[in-house]
Parts: sequence; C-alpha cells; structure tokens
Amino acid sequence: MRTSRSMWLLCETYHDVTYFTPESRAATDALGCKGGWMGYFGMRAAPLGAVAPEMVISAFYNFHPRMVRRAIPYAWQVASPEQYLVTRLTGVDRALQRMIGDRDLTEAAELAQEAARNAPTAGRPLAAANAIIEPPAEPRLKLWQATTVLRESRGDGHIAVLVAASLDPAETLVLFAADHDVDPAYMRQARGWSEAEWAAAAARLEDRGLLDGSSITQAGRDLRTDIERRTDEAAEAPWQALGEARTRRLAELMRPIALALGEQNEAMRRNPMAIDVVSALS
Repeated sequence: MRTSRSMWLLCETYHDVTYFTPESRAATDALGCKGGWMGYFGMRAAPLGAVAPEMVISAFYNFHPRMVRRAIPYAWQVASPEQYLVTRLTGVDRALQRMIGDRDLTEAAELAQEAARNAPTAGRPLAAANAIIEPPAEPRLKLWQATTVLRESRGDGHIAVLVAASLDPAETLVLFAADHDVDPAYMRQARGWSEAEWAAAAARLEDRGLLDGSSITQAGRDLRTDIERRTDEAAEAPWQALGEARTRRLAELMRPIALALGEQNEAMRRNPMAIDVVSALS
C-alpha cells in the first residue's frame, strides 16, 4: 500500500465526522437547513462561496445534478457560506468530543498541517478553496482542517484521473460498485441516480468491455486498478514533503484515533467509498 493510500484511510476517517454524524445534522438543522443533504452540500461547498449548482455538480462529480439542484442555490438563502463554515466546525467539534474526548492532538495537528500545506491545489478547486481557510486554533479542529485539505486534494486528483479514463459520473459509480461488491440500490440512493440511468451507464461500460452483465471484467478491474494507482501517485506530494519519519509518526498518532472513530461513527460502517477502517487497521 502506497503511503498516500494508507494516510488517506487515516485522514478520511477523521474528516468524515463532518457531514453525517448526529452532531453535524443537529448543527445544520439549527442553521435552518431543510434535510441532511442541504446541510451536506452547503457545508462542503461553502469554501467555494455562494456558487451556482453547476459548480457543485462539477466539483463533486458523482452526485446526480438534480440531487445537487434540490439543495443549491437554496442553501445560500438559508445561510451564507461563512455561516456554513462555522456550522461545520460546530458539528465536527461536538462529534469529536463525543467520540474521542479530550485527547491531546497538538502534535498530530502540527504534522498534518505541514502535510496539508504541501497538498497540490493547481487544478483542484475544492483543495484550493479549503487550503486558504485559516486553520482553527483548537488542535482537534486544526487537525480536522488539515485532513480536509488533504482529502479534497486527493479527491480532486481522483476526478482528474476519472475524466482521463473517460468515465462519466454514473459510469464511475457503476464500475466502482461492481469492483467493490457494493449494492447498486444503495449506491443509487446515496448519489441520486435512477435505475434507468444506472442501467444505461452499465450498458455503456459493457460496450467498452468493462462489464459483463452485472460483473466486472478483467479489463474493468485493470482500469480500476490503474485509476487507484494514478490517484495514489497524484497524492504523494504532501507525504514526500513531510518526510518518511514524520509521516510514520503521524500515522502512529492517527491510528488509534481512526479506530475509535471507525467503531463509533455510524456513517463509517456503511459508506459509498467502501471504507472499512476497523477491518483495515485491526
């Protein structure tokens, strides 16, 4: 496993307290959001400013456009992007307090922040938008901000690889679900695609020899392997800059935290990224 992939697993688990914990939902409900998805799109898109739905559709990539348009631009009528930034930190802080308590995260925050300062942002809009936000002073929130920059930088790079592979958003999900044995019905619901749209994407993949019915072919597996390899390669820069010894130290600090979060964060037990952090780290 490349360093960038093992560190992504740790950082993603920490970042993921952002959107789907009870504390996060309570914070966006208090802000006035109508449903959890409005809160999700509002909080994640907030660093970009009060952008049009087309910008969110483009940057987030695999959500169905109509799912985004149900939330954006209405989210900006509920509150400003600046208010969403405050709200997401409120939810993060409360969720982390519940799940990991008052651990001293000062060293981890400093190491992660240095790595985040070296995360590529050129051609990566979500990474660039998050990178210019002033890090919070509280160590657990400073660590969260750093992991957010790192995961959005990796995610933007992943989208570039998908575009280069000529996989549109629906095709990306269909091929990923087949490769990871994720229930298509669950993935469709999580990202807003209809059965007909899913079937059409599957047919396009079958025409390219990437699927055989509902099963991924060897060519499909090879493409998925190449996509993940290139994504990992494009995410190495922060860890090369941090250096082997300090990256290893950050991993040591993050591992028990990621395990604790993986065991307690309900959203991590079933997720569209097919991450099972407890199995991976145990």
